[in-house]
Order: sequence, then C-alpha cells, then structure tokens
Amino acid sequence: MKNLTLNLTLISAACALTSGLTFAATQEPESADTVEKISVVGAASNLVITAEDLEQFQANDLADIFRTTPSVAVGGSVGVAQKIYIRGLEDSYLNVTVDGAQQTSTLFHHVGRVTLDPDLLKQIDVQAGAGEATSGPGAIGGSISFKTKDAQDLLRDDEQFGGRVKANYFSNNGTRLSGSVYGKVSDDWGLLGYYSTINRDNMENGDGEEILGSAADQDLLFLKGSGTIGEHHYLSFSVEQRDEEGEFSARPNWMVAEGAALYASEAERETYVANYAFDYDNAVYLEATVYQTNSSFSGGRFAWLADIDTFGLDIRNTTELANHKFVYGVDYRSDEVESGSVGGPVENREEGTVLGVYGQGHSDLTSDLLVSYGVRLDKYTFDQSILLEEYYGDLVTAEAVSLDDNEVSFNLGALYTLNDKWALGLGYAQAARGKEIGDGFTIDGVLWKGLPVVNEDLVPETVANIEASIEYSDDNLNAKLTVFNSTIDDVISADFNGDAIYTNIGELDTAGFEFDLAYQVGDIDLFLGYSSVSTELAPRDDLYSNASYSSIDINGYEFDGLGNSRGDTWLLGADYNVTDDLSIGASINHVNSLSIDTLHGALEAGWTDAIYRLTKPAYTTVDAYLDFQVASNFKVNLVVTNLLNEQYIDHSSVADYSEVFGSVVGPDEAGRDIRVSVTFDF
Repeated sequence: MKNLTLNLTLISAACALTSGLTFAATQEPESADTVEKISVVGAASNLVITAEDLEQFQANDLADIFRTTPSVAVGGSVGVAQKIYIRGLEDSYLNVTVDGAQQTSTLFHHVGRVTLDPDLLKQIDVQAGAGEATSGPGAIGGSISFKTKDAQDLLRDDEQFGGRVKANYFSNNGTRLSGSVYGKVSDDWGLLGYYSTINRDNMENGDGEEILGSAADQDLLFLKGSGTIGEHHYLSFSVEQRDEEGEFSARPNWMVAEGAALYASEAERETYVANYAFDYDNAVYLEATVYQTNSSFSGGRFAWLADIDTFGLDIRNTTELANHKFVYGVDYRSDEVESGSVGGPVENREEGTVLGVYGQGHSDLTSDLLVSYGVRLDKYTFDQSILLEEYYGDLVTAEAVSLDDNEVSFNLGALYTLNDKWALGLGYAQAARGKEIGDGFTIDGVLWKGLPVVNEDLVPETVANIEASIEYSDDNLNAKLTVFNSTIDDVISADFNGDAIYTNIGELDTAGFEFDLAYQVGDIDLFLGYSSVSTELAPRDDLYSNASYSSIDINGYEFDGLGNSRGDTWLLGADYNVTDDLSIGASINHVNSLSIDTLHGALEAGWTDAIYRLTKPAYTTVDAYLDFQVASNFKVNLVVTNLLNEQYIDHSSVADYSEVFGSVVGPDEAGRDIRVSVTFDF
C-alpha cells in the first residue's frame, strides 16, 4: 500500500480510460537487465498491485491480493471456490493471464477458476472494463495480468546465488512453509526454483463458529529460467504444478450446514509458459508468448472427473514513428473440456477456439492531447461431441451443436491535459465473446430429456463500454473520479425453465463511479477509495412467462458465471514509515447494506411462489500490519486481519437465501486472524 500514491499517479497519466486510452510503453521483457523500450507516457492499467503490497498483509489467497482495492472484490472464504469480481462482473468475463498465459473456463461452476500463490507474484495489472485491442479475446469486463518473479528480481546486485526460507503462521487458518533458491548460471541467465506447502484447518467466523469445509492442503512447485541471448533477444520459460486436496461440500461456494456430508476432492493444475522478445529498433520490437495448461477436478458428490486442456499463443510487434506507437499482432487459444466418472471413460466433451487479429495505436496529437485507437477481429468456434447421459436409468443421446462466429471490436479514447494539475479523459471500447467451453460438471450433468446444453441459435456476447474521468495531481495529492457505463448485449447464460440450456438471455447493464484519493504527509501515506456499481439484467421479452421484468439486479445464486450485486464500498487507510526498517499501517473497509429483488428464475421454474426481497447487511472490517526488517537478511511481519472480529458474508459471495431455500447460503468470512511471518534470505 505504500506505493498507492505512485499507483494513482500512473492512473492519472491515463485518466483511468480503461475503455481504450492507455498510451503505455511497450511491454518490457521480464529481464531486470533489459532497458525499457520508451519512457512511459501513460499506464496500461488503472490499478497496479506490487509484491510489496502483498507482503504487507501476508496475502494468502485471492481475497488477500485484492484486499485494498474497492473496485475489485473476491467472493467466497473457501480458497478453492473463490471468484474475482470487477465492477460486479465475475472473472469469467475477464481476460486473466499469468505471464501471458490465459486462465480459461472453470472445472465446476461452484469453484473458482483462478488459483495463484501470492508469494510468487511480482506485479498485478488490473484493467476495469472493456479496453484496448491488446487486452486479448473476451475481455468484456476487463483484464487482470499477473506477473511472476524471476531470479533477477530476487538477486542483489553483487549476488550470483541466493535463497529464501519463509514460515507463516495464521491463527485462524493454518501454516505456510515456502522456500526458494535462485542464481545466475551465466552473466545473462538466471534460474528460480520455488516450493510452498499450505496446511489449512477449518477457519472460525466472527462468532467463533467453525466454517465447515474450509480446510485444505495445497502444494505448489514453480521453476523459471530467464535471460538474454545476445544483444537483442530475451527468453523466459516456466513450469508450475499446483495441487489442492480437501473435503468440500457438494457446492464449495455455499455454507456447509452442521452434519452435512463432505466429499474428498482434488484440484490440480500444470502450466508451461515461454516468453520471447526481440528488441531490434524502433520499427521492430517483437514479443511472443506460448503456453499450455492442464487442469482437473476430481471427486465431489458424484465422484466425477473434469479435465481442461488449453493451448495458446500471442505474437505481436511494436513500431514507433515520431509521436506515434503501433502494436499489432495475432493471438490464438484452443480449449477442450472432458468429463466422466472417476476411473471411467470420457463421456462428454466440448471444444472451443478463438483466433484474434488486432492493432492498437497511440498518438500524441499535441503536447496536451493524447489519443488511442484500436480494432480487433475475433473468430470463435465451438463444438460439442455427441453427449450421453443417463436419465432415470435410460441412456439419452443429445444432438451435438457447432458454432462459428466472427466479431469486430473497436476502441477510441482521448486524454486532454488542462494544465500541470488537471486532466480530463473520455473513452469508448467494444469487446466480444463467443460461446466458450462449459465447466466439466455442467456438460456432464445438465442434460434433461435429451436436450442439448447449447442453443444452436446462440450468438456471441458484445459489450460497449464508455468512461469519463477527471483527475487532479499535485506534489502530495492525487485524486481521480471515474464514471462508467457498460452494456453487454446477448448475454449468454443458462435458461430459467429448468432445462439449463445455454442461450442469449438479454442485456446486462453495469453503471457506476469510482473515486480514489492519495495524500502524502512526510512519511505517512493516506488513501481513500470508493466504489458504487449497479449491475442489472434486462431479460429477453420471452424469457419469463409469469410476468415481464424490465430489469433485474443480478445475484451470485441465480446468475452464477455472470456477476453479483454489491453494496457501495469504502476503503480508508494509512501507511507510516517509522524508520527505514520499520513500517506500520492499517485499513478500514466498509460495505453498505443492499436490498434487491431476487428469485425471478425460481418463480418461473415453480420453485417458489413469490419474488424474494434479499437484504445483504452492511459490515466493516479493520486490518493492521507491522513490517520490521530486523537485519539485511531477516524480516518479521505481523498482521491482524478482521481485527474487530466482524461476523459477515461478503457481498460478492452467494447471499443468505435460507428463508426460502434452507441450504442456499454463502460461506461466512473468517473472523480475526493473527498472522506472523518470518523470512530469512541467504
């Protein structure tokens, strides 16, 4: 959090015009020895989270990573089930990458699709809302780019070899042990090896009650080599293997009632990534990323197995001419999901591909006016195999569905600097997403009466995002106000008539504003953040037969995979550098109460006899930390999260529907957690 002032300064440079205006420097190779291509005249994201931010609060999962970002929320206290939301939209609407490797689809709609070890991360760039053509395919709600550390990030200037041992104790969670070794195999090449193991017990909520089904064991192995080859070439490659085991409920993102069954489950992921850069001159700066990921989930209530294979690449070049910069290239991704009984044959399969061609330009038209403009063409294909399903003892065959769609998306933005303190921005961007592969459980279990799981008339989702911003920047003060509206047409989701058929259900409108302020007084950094978002679905006219609804506030139960409604969110905090070796800080996060009408689909399906008025109570959490560099190679960190032991369900989790459906309740968040970490470098 210490660098929040810097983050807001970077945001200021682009006025948070995530809908098209970024004016970023060409992405530099990861090597610490590589000189940056050009000076930064803008920022490629509207939020930057650094390794230092993560270390201060001993980030242990996704919720910890985005703890101090009001526009980004994480639902679910159970690690395997956590989902990221930006401006109310679920991470299925985001282009999420790790070192350029896209994290796609999900194994089970009741679990998350993004799993990371925070200790490995060097930087996180978040772009809220549809933005540049270079954001990748399907970035309807924005993008999140995770970048991992390499040996050069950890080695000191005079070191050839080093290592780190770290132990974490969480009073309300468990323990984490990790170790890494890193070194130079030559003047230009470095290697990093990292291993961590986490043992989590069931957490306790703010009332001191056990959160059943939250225990798990995680193991992660990460290897990365990086360096330069000759004068102009850079190469990195990495391998990550992750395994998580535990006994979870049938629906891990729901509360587990006392005495309810838990099922042994295992989630695994293996990812290979290679990055290459050729920095020749202003006309040729070539970058290429190739990746392959295999992820699987096995066990659960029905002892089933889902497996997803992803292969992808991105090749781009950057050309600079006077006051103009152009980035252009091609990206491709292929996904395949298979499912069936554990130990049995593959019963169901879906495949999808997306091929994109894109170009993005940035121009300084005058010293005060910057513009950005871009276009991308995406070709989506989707295929189902002949699906077989036992329906009450009978073998049912469903007709296969194939889709082939092409979509063109444009973006345009402008940033006008009024003077050395004030700047105005306006941006417009489009993005598109065709039908992607479903989760393994859905394709294995939703066939009813022989119907296909995808409507053959399905068309891609398209979004139009517009943003305006005003910003003030002075020596010690940075303030920014952003207003946005995003409309997604032809939203793809399961129908509400009990058949679970994926079809275009209507129009999803997201509107709101965000305000950020950072102020520095001597060695004290003060910051304030506020986010207010409304996300409503205007359903297709023929979707409901009982009644006609002009708009419906989305919720995480009925609209799983789309988004969730959240109360207005406030963040207030401070960091104080007591000495060069000692820093302390605290933050207060408050979420206003929210009431919405829900269960429209349940009423349509006959599961309930009335619309339900859902209320999500307000809550306030307080976190504090102390970071002490005892010696040059020894550091101690003390953190207390949820200091006041607040009892609550996060608004981005499934809400409490127990008055209507007794088992539909999101998991409680953890109560007070005292975290101690000890880090030793050698």
